[in-house]
Amino acid sequence: MMFQQTFVTARTPTGGETRLSVHRRADAVVSLIAQHRAAASASRRYADLADRSLAAQLAAEDAAVETGLSPFERLTCPAHRRWIHQCIASPEHASPVTGHRWCRDCQCAVTVAIDELTGDVTMACPRCRRTPKGIATRQIVSACRASLATVHDHRAQPAPSMLHFGERRPA
Repeated sequence: MMFQQTFVTARTPTGGETRLSVHRRADAVVSLIAQHRAAASASRRYADLADRSLAAQLAAEDAAVETGLSPFERLTCPAHRRWIHQCIASPEHASPVTGHRWCRDCQCAVTVAIDELTGDVTMACPRCRRTPKGIATRQIVSACRASLATVHDHRAQPAPSMLHFGERRPA
């Protein structure tokens, strides 16, 4: 049995031609459909959350993880259904395998302190008092800072129905 590969010829912006496999394009369409289904499923999963921006971010990140986002780059936690900076201190987030919240020298979980006012994220081993070096620590600090900034941005936007002090309702 012989298989035939079909190609589509397209012009590039510089005037050259490129041949795209129809199969590659079909894979991209299937991937988009999978993303849409994952997002719809995630939206239903978080429908009961009062914080709609958190629910939307959880749903978006769930869909993104399905298509390749590293779970360690998330700003939200699907297990706790919270922003990552609100639950990173949970024992569930310590992983000796990946080094997240883990001191390899002392073989113990690292403590995390989040200052929501200043945006500071501090990590230290309770035994040796050092901050572990490595990508895992940088990922946690980066994700917590981004999570804090996202929450701050959502809170800073006034609701459309709110009136400012001294304003009157239109007649």
